[in-house]
Amino acid sequence: MRNNKLLLLFGSFLSLALLVVAAAQENVFREWRRVQSTAKAPGGPVEKRLRQVVVPALGVTDRCVTCHVGMSAGEPNVPGNPALAAHPPIPHDPASYGCTTCHSGQGRATEKADAHGTVPHWPEPMIPKVNADAGCGTCHSHIEVPNTKALRSGQAVFERYDCLSCHKVDGRGGTLRPGGGGMEGPDLSRIGAAGYKADWYEKHLEKSRTAGGPWTSTFGTIPDVERGDLETFLRTRVGAPKLVLAKALFHSLGCRGCHKIGGVGGDDGPELTAAGQRDPALSDFTHVPGERTLSNWWAEHFRNPSGVVPGSQMPAMVESEEDIQLLTHYVLSLRRGKFPEAFWPRDRIRAERFGEREFATDGATLYTTFCAACHGPAGEGMRYAGLPVFPAIGNPDFLELATDEMIAATVKSGRPGRRMPAWGEKAGGLRPEEVAAVVAHVRSLSPVRPQPDGKPRVWARPDAAHGPSVYARACASCHGDKGQGGEGPALANKVLLGSASDTYLFETIRRGRRGTSMEAFSRPSTTRPALSDSEIESVVAFVRGFEKGEKK
Repeated sequence: MRNNKLLLLFGSFLSLALLVVAAAQENVFREWRRVQSTAKAPGGPVEKRLRQVVVPALGVTDRCVTCHVGMSAGEPNVPGNPALAAHPPIPHDPASYGCTTCHSGQGRATEKADAHGTVPHWPEPMIPKVNADAGCGTCHSHIEVPNTKALRSGQAVFERYDCLSCHKVDGRGGTLRPGGGGMEGPDLSRIGAAGYKADWYEKHLEKSRTAGGPWTSTFGTIPDVERGDLETFLRTRVGAPKLVLAKALFHSLGCRGCHKIGGVGGDDGPELTAAGQRDPALSDFTHVPGERTLSNWWAEHFRNPSGVVPGSQMPAMVESEEDIQLLTHYVLSLRRGKFPEAFWPRDRIRAERFGEREFATDGATLYTTFCAACHGPAGEGMRYAGLPVFPAIGNPDFLELATDEMIAATVKSGRPGRRMPAWGEKAGGLRPEEVAAVVAHVRSLSPVRPQPDGKPRVWARPDAAHGPSVYARACASCHGDKGQGGEGPALANKVLLGSASDTYLFETIRRGRRGTSMEAFSRPSTTRPALSDSEIESVVAFVRGFEKGEKK
């Protein structure tokens, strides 16, 4: 009996001790209480309590403001722990959207690791602080973003004409200057989202003539081309400069040639529309050193694609660490929040409901967005390990022979059986006016133009005695014995043969292509004799037979 009483006594003491410890942990030692206890508001300490933001229309309940008190509606920006600071200025009220809508994480949690989603099995960890504005991609589809060259060009014009004298952009400019001037114009950091009047230039020019003072010395005539560059830059000022720069880089590397985003792009690689929302637990970190985070996985993937994903044919497109981090930033922004359309911003409505492009539709940006990965930024052609050589479409020898119609047919209908997609015919491809813009850009890569020779498209006469043997001797090693391609492009291709003239084929064989392995067969080499014009004509006729499916 005595032992039972002692056991009951000890059990009671133990239960009481557990209750005391639990009460202390809940009411004294909770992490959020320690954070709030550091607050030193002018009016005294802040009330220690749980805080939350509830947005029923979005299905959001976030307790992040329990630690980030200064970001809670009606709360002061109090000194103390950095977590207590107010939210950086943004165009919309964070309390209207919640925290996890933009930043991800586990909104109902009140412990740091849980709230940031870095605990095991939470599928939506918080976006790293360095990539914070990647969360804008949850709602926004920033449209008409050009490639890096056009973006930098517009920024250079903006700075060269001293627009920073009066306007602040992304935290720069708008400073007072000796002799007057400065801080006269509005902040343009979000002018691309808010919009601006089309006649701004005329009004500025008129003021420079009539207002006198700083206007006379700071504003003058701007040529049309530079004004276009300037407006391209202004359209990209949407309050997320790093994200726009990252997206411009993506539009400079030809990534959409292989990957679809929002249904637009190629099919060789996986779709990236929601790549920034992927559950890290579904990623293989076997070959990824460091933290098991999505941002780290993407960064390592850009450094060494085939090392992270064995068997991947994706080449390492960038070498600089800065560009790797920018690409990672952009991919993390690829999110599609499923919210009521009443909450959609204008750019997302314009993209998803009216079909406006997220990339600029000038020829240069379209080319770098869809074509540069295979054909090179300047059309110089590319060679990747394990893949056929991609043609140098900026080669003057090609552009001197290829007509605009032939280039357009290639862009539109592709190369069946090869990696060149039919951009004008496939879902997620290019619109007719965009195909025309790409052709115009390709034509601009060289000053040469094809000269009409007055001959019909097909004029070469077959020579059954010489065509097959000359082709086998001089061409098959690169183009395949049946024109299937190899080191050289496939010649048994209906789009090529349907758009190329005999003159194009004849002169290509006769002249060759400088800077490529295609020699000029009108001249002998150390390993073969020259071909006569009649032999070249026989080869052209033989190749033309592939168009009809003839077996030679």
